[in-house]
Amino acid sequence: MDSETLRRRARAGLATGPERAGARSHFRAMGIDPARLDGRIVGVCSTWTGTMPCNLNQLELSRHVCDGVTEAGGVPLPFNTIAVSDNQSQGTPGMRASLISREVIADSIELMTHAHDFDALVCIVGCDKTVPAALMALARLDKPALVLYSGPMRAGPGNATIQDVWEAVGAEERGLMPRAELDELERTACPGAGTCAGQFTANTMAVALDCLGIAVPGDGLVAAVDLVAKAEAARRAGALAAGALPPSRTFLDRRGLLNAMAGIAASGGSTNGVLHLLAIAREAGVALTLDELAGVAARTPVLANLVPSGRHVAGEFHEAGGTRSLIRELARGSLLDGAAPTVTGRSLAQETADAPPPDGEILFPFERPYKETAALVVLRGNLAPGGSLVKAAGAGLRRHRGPARVFDSEEACAEAVRAGLAQPGEVLVVRYEGPAGGPGMREMLSVTSSVVGAGLGESVALVTDGRFSGATRGLMIGHVAPEAARGGPLAAVRDGDTIAIDLDTCTLELELPAEELRARLAEWRAPELPYGSGVFGRYRALVGSASEGAVLASTLGTERV
Repeated sequence: MDSETLRRRARAGLATGPERAGARSHFRAMGIDPARLDGRIVGVCSTWTGTMPCNLNQLELSRHVCDGVTEAGGVPLPFNTIAVSDNQSQGTPGMRASLISREVIADSIELMTHAHDFDALVCIVGCDKTVPAALMALARLDKPALVLYSGPMRAGPGNATIQDVWEAVGAEERGLMPRAELDELERTACPGAGTCAGQFTANTMAVALDCLGIAVPGDGLVAAVDLVAKAEAARRAGALAAGALPPSRTFLDRRGLLNAMAGIAASGGSTNGVLHLLAIAREAGVALTLDELAGVAARTPVLANLVPSGRHVAGEFHEAGGTRSLIRELARGSLLDGAAPTVTGRSLAQETADAPPPDGEILFPFERPYKETAALVVLRGNLAPGGSLVKAAGAGLRRHRGPARVFDSEEACAEAVRAGLAQPGEVLVVRYEGPAGGPGMREMLSVTSSVVGAGLGESVALVTDGRFSGATRGLMIGHVAPEAARGGPLAAVRDGDTIAIDLDTCTLELELPAEELRARLAEWRAPELPYGSGVFGRYRALVGSASEGAVLASTLGTERV
């Protein structure tokens, strides 16, 4: 007897069958009348933690979602997952846990759904890894589902965001800013609950959710502190989940993922968005490559003037029409497939037909974009044969050629920059920070902010097999594949070697004869790397390349190479 037949038989007896009396007894303990169990049972997953502002409102949102489910005749069963604060772990060994948490969250949602046999799901998400994690789980499960984003925080005075704080740290380190000024920025830049206010990774993925159609377009970027509107969005999500939603892969197909890429590019979004779309595609069984996503980015101009590559924050973007207006404009320019479905039952084009037109200040028409150049560019060459990523929208330089200064960890590079050792014209190389090497592919915001804060943002480039925060700006190339820990060419770079970067030709080259590069790699031996046991050790053994989404091997015991 197959598992689906067994599941249906178990579910059929849940309300009245004698064999499920134990289950009903526990439902009664929670105040749930077993007579209701013949109806739709909706798992309401929140990624709440009390460790960060990003997800701080999610318990309240979960209650509103549950109310919406109940009012629509369903039975809500709320549960929780972990979440890791990228900001609080930034620049510390704790950042290694961030990308790994994506897999743990996805596994948790998958396990809870199988265990409790939900008919549908609402996933409430916020900080960076929770959005892709929920989508990865939904791709595996293919259950009726939708996702609700918990909303951005308000910006501080003068549109200050956490990016300004990090860059101010770099300026204070070099004596370019008084400590009192840094302290004041620290106190005011993040005034309350919500995800980071700029178009960093979290808000990038919020745009992706709307473009996928798996969220109600426009509900995500309602501010976390807009309690009335956010509660309405949550109840709406619950009611939809208790209705006739299609299975989640309806939205997580090739068309949806390409639409999401267009939204990420048009909003000047984070390089992490590419990593996550590749991972979601893998879980959904969709054939999608790094170069195909780069192709979408290449033909999609930047339409939104948003921090960090522009001037405005998420709250202003939402007030100007937000993702609904962005989707409408992309569909009008045939840069996105407006016929794709949404959880409301209407297409993206139908759902956004009444969105405000571009205001020409925060959002621009596709005929007159904010920036013509692609937001995200894939670079290849002998230093990155498997590809690398740069956020071109946030880079003033289009090309750079200079001597390498090599570091075998993020900490070593950060210390050198803070000590004033980085010189104009150099290419900082940070290796052994990839998915397996770190392990966990740490973000380099503390390093890149120090570079920018020290006034070197227009004269120094950085190349790493790690990744970057969505708040990063400057000529910063990440996701270099293959990574150094697995014998990629980055492992062969030595101090003083010349590296050439060209965003127009999409190349990243180590100026070294091919035979010399081969000889160095033949002599290379993997260094002893930290965190070899426990969850970190398992991750190192099973994780794949960043160019494929840094997902885990699906079969335990299968070593990744």
